[in-house]
Order: sequence, then structure tokens, then C-alpha cells
Amino acid sequence: MEFGGQYLTYQEYKGLGGTLDLMPFNLLELEARKTIDRYTFKRLRNLETQNQEVKLCVNELISMLNTYKSDLERNKAISSESIDGYSISYLGTSIEQERGKKSEIKGIIEKWLSCCSLEDGTPYLYRGVKWLRIIV
Repeated sequence: MEFGGQYLTYQEYKGLGGTLDLMPFNLLELEARKTIDRYTFKRLRNLETQNQEVKLCVNELISMLNTYKSDLERNKAISSESIDGYSISYLGTSIEQERGKKSEIKGIIEKWLSCCSLEDGTPYLYRGVKWLRIIV
């Protein structure tokens, strides 16, 4: 499977001290990129090269997402078990865990991208409306 349009390449990731193998990296980089695209309204997709802040943001998101997924796998707790029909139910993620994850993601994105702007001056994280002056 080919992963194109990456904001952070595997070689750059390894250069930053990354320890994941190629496929887990590709999957987490895609998740990090999609998350950044949500916060930036896909403004960064068409840039020829990504600046250092975007690469560092993706790197930190990959680390955080990997830790979150590892913790989730490690902490799978059985909530109920039935013997006759043999079924096992596992505890899912709690609302507090999801809120914590979203808050951490938002913090990382704001930390790295809040001061970055496109060439036309539009901040990466701008969520407002540009007003056009109409002369009649």
C-alpha cells in the first residue's frame, strides 16, 4: 500500500529518533495528517514542502497516538463474561479518556501550528471568515 502526500516522511521520522517500523509509522502519520487537516481545513495539503513546525507537530502526534493505542491494548479489561454461550465483553474507552485524547491532540496542534501562516498571511489554524470589500 502506498502512502503519498505525507507531511513527515519515514526518513525524517527516523532522523528525529523515531522507533516505529514503516507500516505502523505510515498508519499513524496518516491519522496525524488527517487530524491536522481537520484543524487547518486542509490548507496544508497543497503545499510543496511542509515547514519544520508541521513536521515536528506530526512527529509529536505520532508519538502521542502510538502511546494512546498501546495503553488501550494493554488495558483491555473484561467487563463481563458468560460461560454457557461463552461471550466476553471488554471495557471500552471512557468519555474522560476520549476527552483527554482530544485535548492532548488540540494542545499539540496549537503548540506547533498557532504561529504559522500561509504565504498569503492566513494563519494555519484560522477558523473565521475573510471579509470581502464590495464596492457598489
